[in-house]
Amino acid sequence: MNNDPERLKADNLLHIQDVYKSYGPKLVLDDIDFSVAAGEFCAMVGPSGCGKSTLLRLILGQETPCRGDVLIDHKPAGPPDPRRGIVYQKYSLFPHLSVLENVMIGGRLHPKGLKETKAERRERAMHYLEKVKMADAGGKYPHELSGGMQQRVAVIQTLFTNPRVVLMDEPFGALDPGTREDLQLFTLDLWEDHRMTFFFVTHDLEEALFLGTRMIVLSQYYEDERGDGPEVRRGAKIVADLDIKADKRAYPTAAKYSEQFNDLLAHVRQCGFDPSYRRRVKDFDLRHPHSFRT
Repeated sequence: MNNDPERLKADNLLHIQDVYKSYGPKLVLDDIDFSVAAGEFCAMVGPSGCGKSTLLRLILGQETPCRGDVLIDHKPAGPPDPRRGIVYQKYSLFPHLSVLENVMIGGRLHPKGLKETKAERRERAMHYLEKVKMADAGGKYPHELSGGMQQRVAVIQTLFTNPRVVLMDEPFGALDPGTREDLQLFTLDLWEDHRMTFFFVTHDLEEALFLGTRMIVLSQYYEDERGDGPEVRRGAKIVADLDIKADKRAYPTAAKYSEQFNDLLAHVRQCGFDPSYRRRVKDFDLRHPHSFRT
């Protein structure tokens, strides 16, 4: 792996280069480099506390790096704006608004929504609800919906604004296994239909491998020339960046039980989650074509 970061920066939608993030003396993110093409479904995993959500907040613009560049469409990410949509684990719906109103409100708050009449927003919102088989629920309120239905609405509320990047932070973590798998398939269908760029953070390796066209593994378990000891200030790096099958419709839920699927899960667990297995930086598994190190 020896990709040219300048070429990747010019070609891709999201570009992260030489990014460091610390809080006081604690270094969380330690020289993060990767580039994401438009239309990729990028899933990120890593041990608890490694900085996955911190990196997502940098892309969202809620925080800024101590060093390095976070670029969207070749421009600094800056504060949160309509280029980025976000879906959190906890349902982000307005409790006093109906399902239909919750979907429509994104268009009203979006600057481009000024060019769209209320009737046009309503028609487009109903189109989304019909696609996810929730048109009959348009008049209901969030408290009248199940957890899975609320997350469906939260996802289409985000997609309704046509963001350049859809960020998801453990969006299905609070759901039971059956509902979670339903939402995984629902998300894949939406991604197949719209081909937006998804950046999906999860602690569930199986979920990441099933959903993503790419899996990024962030971990603090590695070795470098700094050695060990209490004086060493080391944060998490990308220890693996894997290219996964892009034709997700040909990747049914049964694939979760295949030998190839489980072999890859075992590889990710070893290189990113096993404190006793620490690769040198030069040996990181950065096989994705948009992965690089500066």
